[in-house]
Amino acid sequence: MLKQIKEGHVKAERHNGVMTIEFFHPQSNSLPGAMLEAITHEIHGAGNDHDTKVIILQSGGERTFCAGASFSELLAIGTADQGLQFFSGFAHLINEMRKCPKFIIVRIQGRCVGGGVGIAAAADYAIAIEGADVKLSELAIGIGPFVVGPAVERKIGLSAFSSLAIDAAMWRDAEWARKRGLYVELHGTTTGMDESIARLANHLAHCNPEAMALLKQSLWKGTEHWDQLLLDRAAMSGKLVLSPFTRQAIEKFKKK
Repeated sequence: MLKQIKEGHVKAERHNGVMTIEFFHPQSNSLPGAMLEAITHEIHGAGNDHDTKVIILQSGGERTFCAGASFSELLAIGTADQGLQFFSGFAHLINEMRKCPKFIIVRIQGRCVGGGVGIAAAADYAIAIEGADVKLSELAIGIGPFVVGPAVERKIGLSAFSSLAIDAAMWRDAEWARKRGLYVELHGTTTGMDESIARLANHLAHCNPEAMALLKQSLWKGTEHWDQLLLDRAAMSGKLVLSPFTRQAIEKFKKK
């Protein structure tokens, strides 16, 4: 299945029990609202598909896995309700990844910024390539990593999350991310990364689906309140994006 977005696409294809979901946007795989909704829809569908045993989530291109929120859509937000609606897209995606009964392997072939770090953190198993550096840039544009924060903190701990959130202008390299548990594996080549993903996906495709669903449920224990928490966080970001400081900061970033 291929769903065309205004710019870019989201496509899903199942082979031997493995559902591969790919998103692509020409602006460094940034995420407009329609793309967030499409990815969430595909994960939900795969989670309820009897013939899907495991999910691989990946992005197109080579340099950037995900640049986070679409700056164009952020600047188009005119009310707090519109802000809530946009940032709820990230909340719904993370919650869908969390509640999906199938394990989600995320392929990280390039840099992760903002919401991209959140997707990596919401993965059940993230496999990356050297050069897949990370940055939470939200504070630098006057917002804050509020929606993705719970997922990132859960994965790498409060101290590491704090360092990313506070020093929003600094990149941390992929090895930093691996040592703190954001990435499970780090590979020197795309071939090595893809071989490892294929091996794990094939193995999981032959495991007991009921056992995997119960294991995933146990691994995410204690996050049941995220359905409301992440929406509350989305409302915070939705209000902050309206401030003159934030709008000016986004304009500067967009011109770079």
